[in-house]
Amino acid sequence: MSRVAAIGSATAALMAAHAAVNARLVRTPGEGVWGGRVSVLVPARDEAARIGPCVRALLDQRGAEDLELLVLDDGSTDGTAAVVRRTAAGDGRLRLLAGRPLAEGWLGKPHACAQLAEAATGDVLVFVDADVVLCPGGLAATVALLRGGGLDLVSPYPLQLADGLGPRLVQPLLQWSWLTFLPLRLAERLPATSLCAANGQLLACDAAAYRAAGGHAAVRGQVIEDVALARAFKAAGFVATVADGTGVATCRMYGSWPELRDGYTKSLWAAFPGPAGAVGAAALLAVCYLLPPLHAVRALLRGRPRQAVPGLAGYAAGVAGRLIAARRTGGRSRDALAHPVSIAALLALLARSWWARATGRLVWKGRELGGSAGRDHG
Repeated sequence: MSRVAAIGSATAALMAAHAAVNARLVRTPGEGVWGGRVSVLVPARDEAARIGPCVRALLDQRGAEDLELLVLDDGSTDGTAAVVRRTAAGDGRLRLLAGRPLAEGWLGKPHACAQLAEAATGDVLVFVDADVVLCPGGLAATVALLRGGGLDLVSPYPLQLADGLGPRLVQPLLQWSWLTFLPLRLAERLPATSLCAANGQLLACDAAAYRAAGGHAAVRGQVIEDVALARAFKAAGFVATVADGTGVATCRMYGSWPELRDGYTKSLWAAFPGPAGAVGAAALLAVCYLLPPLHAVRALLRGRPRQAVPGLAGYAAGVAGRLIAARRTGGRSRDALAHPVSIAALLALLARSWWARATGRLVWKGRELGGSAGRDHG
């Protein structure tokens, strides 16, 4: 066990160093002004409690002179459409669309996004989730990064707002994961579609490239449709990447542990290439971030402090990686101390997600996810 723990500690240290390199190289939207037509597309299903600030912020954008805002109400039953109308207050830049019934073989969010893109008239498409709030210049900065960076798709990761024990443990792992494991700038240049990260909370793309890559029709049955869309872009020869969007937008993805638990259960199984991939990823995380601190505790309890050193070094490396991610993406630095607990919570959610898939109990917003192309909504 001590040898495996030492290997895990060394790997954790290498990953922390890689995160530090990525934190320096990751693209970041700056100030910008865009004069072309931009279509901002918001899919919404039962988002009455959250969509008001999103729409208000989008209508208050600066630096995007020719803006159209399309919101698609996808069969909401909570008054989402009424909130959108009240917030827009007659602003002619906003169009509220009624979603069509879910088509066979489609999941909910790709279906909604495809309808929005079909109605859009802009040269740039910017998909925004209803729980995202952009800063006043966030849209122009995002489009400027897309155009100025020679990109066809860019996904600036919003600042993740997390309150409560569960969200604070798990949500920071989103940014930590791609900063730690994905070689960001190399991934942009390589054609391998496996080297992709994206976040559909805020995703901008060239409209012509979107259509050439097949749009959301190409990912109609994908639960994690944002990453799948980035892969479709790369497969078509386009450049797609993730960016640090901490300074341009915020997102409160989940307000409580039950919401987070159900959201991760819905999608986490699809984050890996099959059961074998999930087991391999779980083993890697356990060896690097759980085994070293457990080994250290075991050695200390047995009165063998010298044997605890490799495990303590591994724990420190894991915390260091989390600190790097937190400081780069606006997270809470002190939460990094609980990194092994965060990893344990993630692995428990991964097991729960696969169990729900195996037993046919994947449900999201009233729609079942039956099989690989079931009926869900993002």
